Amino acid sequence: MPNSQNRIVGHNLLIRQSDAPGIAAGAELPRKLGLIDALSIVIGVVIGGGIFLVPNLIARELHSTATILAVWVFGGVISFFGALACAELGTAFPSTGGQYVFLREAFGPMIGFLCGWSMFTVARTAQVAWLAVTFALYVSYFVPLSPLAAKLLGLTTIALFTGINFRGATAGAFVQKLFTLAKVLGIVVIVCAAFFWSGKAAPSPHVAGGFSLSSFGAALIASLLAYDGWVQLSFVAGEIRNPQRNVLLALALGSGACILIYVLANVAYLRVLSIPEIAASEHVGATLAQRVLGSSGGSLISVIILISIIGTLNGCFLTSPRVYFAQARDGLFFRKFAEVHPRYQTPGFAILAQGVWAAVLLVSGSYETLVDYAMFAIWLSYGLMIAGVIVLRRKQPSVVRPYRMWGYPVTAALFLAVTGWFLLNMLKTRPVPSLAGLLLIATGIPVYLLWARRGHRVQSTTASL
Repeated sequence: MPNSQNRIVGHNLLIRQSDAPGIAAGAELPRKLGLIDALSIVIGVVIGGGIFLVPNLIARELHSTATILAVWVFGGVISFFGALACAELGTAFPSTGGQYVFLREAFGPMIGFLCGWSMFTVARTAQVAWLAVTFALYVSYFVPLSPLAAKLLGLTTIALFTGINFRGATAGAFVQKLFTLAKVLGIVVIVCAAFFWSGKAAPSPHVAGGFSLSSFGAALIASLLAYDGWVQLSFVAGEIRNPQRNVLLALALGSGACILIYVLANVAYLRVLSIPEIAASEHVGATLAQRVLGSSGGSLISVIILISIIGTLNGCFLTSPRVYFAQARDGLFFRKFAEVHPRYQTPGFAILAQGVWAAVLLVSGSYETLVDYAMFAIWLSYGLMIAGVIVLRRKQPSVVRPYRMWGYPVTAALFLAVTGWFLLNMLKTRPVPSLAGLLLIATGIPVYLLWARRGHRVQSTTASL
């Protein structure tokens, strides 16, 4: 995009909040979230159902206890480095919208817009639909559901968390804390039961071929997907009290806690199950629980997974709509998305819109394909965000940075190297979803140009008054 167009849009970002019709002047989202709220967002969004399902994928690629635990540690460390970069950006730019704001500041409004565009149209809304369907699937473990009943339950779940978060960040944060605590306690119960189990896993047979980088890489992809979600704290940075302190602490402590929980869970799996048994089980957590706790174990693990899904689903409604809100405040999305509800002090319309679009994706059945397509876009945005740390240190050196990324530039370079490898591997092994993801991002370019041109007309009209 030409520099003159960037300057036009950049100027519009300054005038839009007070001059654009339909946006209340000075209306902001209040800082109501404390450290515990922020910490529960990180842990609650990251720990979903992955820890009960992903070990199966990793055990298919790696055939020794050491390499399995190593890939979980390495994936956690890489994610931790990403969280540290997010902490530097979040404390330097503690604004609602997080990742969108970081990319806008580093690379200009178009890149920021494309990030938010892909989140609303594909990534986060499809994630919400997928979580709602998965929730209904695990409810059917206790109560048999017809396909129609399962779909209606998924829609009801979306409506419930839309309503909770519409009515206030405090209500959403309370739900987040409650279910994060419940899921962590549930995992601790399973881990402790495995450690106190009197039996012993059958020895794993020796597998010819040994260790290979390609297998480790495939396992690392699965591990990184299980750690995904830490970035969503940045979406609500503008509502966190004392963000210069609490954003850093929540990301560091939350990421560290997730690594510890994941490693302990895998140690528990390996104590009870052989590696071939883990590789053969589609629901590793349930297999472990049934062996250690008997017939009641399967029910317990299903309850824990339901709680985990609720925590992640609520976190999506608590965080993601803030990105669309921030875009609209910059004049790069529908003005209604920028409205702050006068009573509940939430981006009410943005939350409702996410719920409605997620419901459409659920009913249409397109969410599963879109989640697959969105993975490439999500990791591309992660790479750009960490690159943004480097760009902004040179572009805006005078910005106050209460926290600077530990180990910079080595930690940033390592994250970027893994991200580059991740994206290239996806292009090689899954070209159709990867290219489709790029195409979905590209659909936002003409939309952005239309918004930018529309913004120019608003600027001209304002100047003539």
